[in-house]
Amino acid sequence: MSDYQRLTHEFAPVFSKDSKILILGTFPSVKSREQQFYYGHPQNRFWKVLSHITKEPLPATTEEKKQLLHKHGIAVWDVIQSCEIIGSSDSSIRNVVPADIPWLLQQCPITAIFGNGSKACELFEKYSAPALKDFADICPIQKLPSTSPANASWSLQRLCDYWQERLSPYIE
Repeated sequence: MSDYQRLTHEFAPVFSKDSKILILGTFPSVKSREQQFYYGHPQNRFWKVLSHITKEPLPATTEEKKQLLHKHGIAVWDVIQSCEIIGSSDSSIRNVVPADIPWLLQQCPITAIFGNGSKACELFEKYSAPALKDFADICPIQKLPSTSPANASWSLQRLCDYWQERLSPYIE
């Protein structure tokens, strides 16, 4: 197994003045880091799920992905600003410096926070939630099943149905 690397999140959160929901991951995967954008692994189903929920064409480019998020009031970021990690393994994450979630919540009218998977929620509760006392009306984080290819027990259709049920009240 590879050695731990100390890495810092190198790309900004995606949000607009109209973002109503925030979807948080843990930390960018190797593929996402290579592409400098969220959910870059070709097997990750995040963009397919959002495309289904919003009834928009599947975005191919970073710009198309940003447009989809902005159009539907969705902000995307990760819980971790920096950490030690082996490859893309969420289970290896240690020595975490959390992202400044309170800063983001001051930038736009977020009404709900969702975690893309259990680990994102676990890390949010441990590192971010204590700093969000002023945002009690939108906390706690709501857990969504991970869109990661590692979550093979969830089919694409099952993910779409579950995510749509939870996100549709907030999606424009």
